[in-house]
Amino acid sequence: MSYEMLFSPMNIGTMTVKNRIVMTAAEFSLGHPNGKPTEKLMNYYEERAKGGVGLIIPGICRVNDTLGAASYTQLGMSHDSNIEPMREFAERIHKHGAKLAIQLHHAGRQGYCLTLNTLPLINPIVGKFPKMLRPLMDKGTALMKLEEKGICLFPTQAPSKVEKAKEGGAKMRAMSKREIRKLIRDFIDAAERCKKAGVDAVELHGGHGYLIQQFLSPHTNRRTDEYGGSFENRLRFLSEIVQGIKERCGRDYPLIVRLTVDEMYEKVGRAGTGYTLETGKEIAKRLEELGVDAINVTSACYDAYNYWLEPTSFEPGWRKYLAKEIKSVVNIPVIAANVIRTPKQAERQLQEGWQDFMGSARAFICDPHWVKKAEEGREDEIRRCIGCLNCISSFMTNAVVGNSGECALNMSIAREKEYFNMDKDGAGREIVIVGAGPAGLTAAETMAMRGFKVRVYEKEEKAGGQLIIAAACNLKDKLYWAIEDLVTRVKKLGVEVKLGTALTAEEIIALNPYAVIVATGGIPIRPSSIPGLSGDNVSMAPEIIMGEKKIEGKSVVVAGSGMTGLETTEILNENGNRVTIIEMADELAPGTWFQLIDDELERIHKHETNILLNTKLVGVEDGRVIIEDSKNGRRSSLRADHLVLALGVSPADSLADELKKRGLDNVYRAGDAASAGTIADACHSAYDTAMTIK
Repeated sequence: MSYEMLFSPMNIGTMTVKNRIVMTAAEFSLGHPNGKPTEKLMNYYEERAKGGVGLIIPGICRVNDTLGAASYTQLGMSHDSNIEPMREFAERIHKHGAKLAIQLHHAGRQGYCLTLNTLPLINPIVGKFPKMLRPLMDKGTALMKLEEKGICLFPTQAPSKVEKAKEGGAKMRAMSKREIRKLIRDFIDAAERCKKAGVDAVELHGGHGYLIQQFLSPHTNRRTDEYGGSFENRLRFLSEIVQGIKERCGRDYPLIVRLTVDEMYEKVGRAGTGYTLETGKEIAKRLEELGVDAINVTSACYDAYNYWLEPTSFEPGWRKYLAKEIKSVVNIPVIAANVIRTPKQAERQLQEGWQDFMGSARAFICDPHWVKKAEEGREDEIRRCIGCLNCISSFMTNAVVGNSGECALNMSIAREKEYFNMDKDGAGREIVIVGAGPAGLTAAETMAMRGFKVRVYEKEEKAGGQLIIAAACNLKDKLYWAIEDLVTRVKKLGVEVKLGTALTAEEIIALNPYAVIVATGGIPIRPSSIPGLSGDNVSMAPEIIMGEKKIEGKSVVVAGSGMTGLETTEILNENGNRVTIIEMADELAPGTWFQLIDDELERIHKHETNILLNTKLVGVEDGRVIIEDSKNGRRSSLRADHLVLALGVSPADSLADELKKRGLDNVYRAGDAASAGTIADACHSAYDTAMTIK
């Protein structure tokens, strides 16, 4: 397919972008605590520039070290010493014909107390003793726990002192007018430094509940002075930043605003809170009048997290209407990230006039060469983002201890040079991989890239393993893209994939492979120690998900509240059952990223689902499920027609044991066959395993 519009140039102010493709900002914790770009950060973005992206906007860049940091390892332009390192970064992006815009940011009430007032102390230490940073960051975890309990070392700056955000918010205090004016100067100074460094444009982050948006919103801005109250007053903070940048840097220096045009509170049951699209359109019109050169349309805030950073259940392009509404009231380019996953979708949305530029972060996190593959007619090789949210969950977990975020499917993150220049040391030696799930196929891809001859054997007629079950859940079909894309890529690498082929240990030994990777997945847990689980009134969650057993109009207990338990509950609810979830932990879906839980609960709460925490399954008898309070040990029972077990899986690794017993030394486990986990765990386990084989 020809993507004429996608690959046509367009101007943002005086900046000509070679195509309509923008990598929008997503923080990945790759910078240095002093705000300078590290080699890892520059390699990461340069790979996307090599891959054909027209305009790259890296993750958040602070304008103030003391009170404006959101992460220890984000970019910063708060000092003149940041100019020359930024110049090197810009030159590396420019080498590949791409443009660079820096997103200027202040978290406001979304900041964390552990970053406030600490960077000026940490930076001198890091400069001399980089290894000392890790222990300091480890302390961050403890500080965050204190913060969650309401014990906050430092309150964050905000327009007004309001309630904490649903996610990620710290205690806050209202800024003084003196602080507001100082911060406006900080934004302007940072923009000027960007221009001096050869950065092509700057973007102001006025979305996702951060400080600029907090000033715009009547929900978070309750000031009674000239910076709050009326629409004009709420706009004043942003207006003065825009005017100051244009005066200092020149009217011809391109300025973009990433703008939440609808706070989406009605989506989370809080209609009347914040502002809606009509106000967003008014803000956009005023920004154009002030000289802003493009609007990067986004939506929502931390209180409505899933409506700006969507899980897999959201359809691609679902919020494209926001961009079109903004296009209808401005004459400057509109950039929008509308869950765009394929070149066909991007071209269609451009041709139909929804937006002027395709924006995405996750598409290019998942595949840095997405653009090049589309341009060369190799779109079937694109690794599509499946919306699993491992990028954000890993970043939020890792940033506080000094590590970068990661992609579930792309193993090159933060090691681009090593990955794309991988040693071809396989020398044609034969590798047998048993299992064609995400782990087996990731291992196959990695081993083939290294020059091994790889054969994958899968006993089922369809590749995918347990991901087949996950993708069969409501609104989760896009998860299977991971398998489709892996199969395409491994076959192009020369890997032989044999489906419907179960090998015995003897057959594997007869093949005389150099090494064997056992990626046979896991087995759903049915504890033999619990009485009554062998009856016909007890099912395993996969049986419900795959439609092998259909229960209708019954009273059902689901044991286990992880994602499988919640997804099973959703199906049972739709079939007219009365469901009770029991979970022995004191929280729902322990260890699961909150967005995934919120996404499921939004649908589950439409039904009268009962959820019992601190509740342990101890038996089934006479149409009743026997439970025990995990805290005090008291037992009781629940009336139930059926029990569904969603207790996770245990490794299906007996083949590995048998091969080792028969004297085969080079045997490795990967994915759930090594340790049960997520899609990301399976793929990363497989990659790490494949890289250890010498």
